[in-house]
Amino acid sequence: MILLRAACQSIEHSLNGNRYKYWNNNQNSILGELLASFVTLKRHGALRGCIGTLEPRHPLLDDVIHNARAAAFEDPRFPPLTSPDLEDLHIEISVLTAAEPIDACSRAELLLLLKPHEDGLIVQEGKRCATFLPSVWSTLSVPDTFYAALMQKAGFSTDYWSSKLIFSRYRTESFEQEFSR
Repeated sequence: MILLRAACQSIEHSLNGNRYKYWNNNQNSILGELLASFVTLKRHGALRGCIGTLEPRHPLLDDVIHNARAAAFEDPRFPPLTSPDLEDLHIEISVLTAAEPIDACSRAELLLLLKPHEDGLIVQEGKRCATFLPSVWSTLSVPDTFYAALMQKAGFSTDYWSSKLIFSRYRTESFEQEFSR
């Protein structure tokens, strides 16, 4: 698939100090549509980087190329990727649907409205914002645990609730493969 190949080449070019630009000859394809994406990198099954956008700002292909580079070299949780890190590197690209608000008056109501393994969740209050992709359900499969970890990621206590919290859900279409040159 073009997106996975472009993500791999973006990372490889960046390791060599170059920027990568894929020339999309078919501007009418989904690659040219304004869509948000995340690129997740794992090594030996452990997270190694994950960067993305929640709202579409660029054509999908450009967004994936940028997010692949950022996941490899700019995720503040990890040191920049090195050439040896490419071995056993797994890439996953998630293309997001538009986020839709969830109207919930309590944590319990929110948890009932969530569809595990299908919904990605965004939480916002003031300048704090965090998200978990639907794939996170594979490691946090209990809605209460999923919520607690997301709140912690956003900088709140794990049991935090406020009427000022704004929740949105989205779905993803994901593609993955081992890193290839």
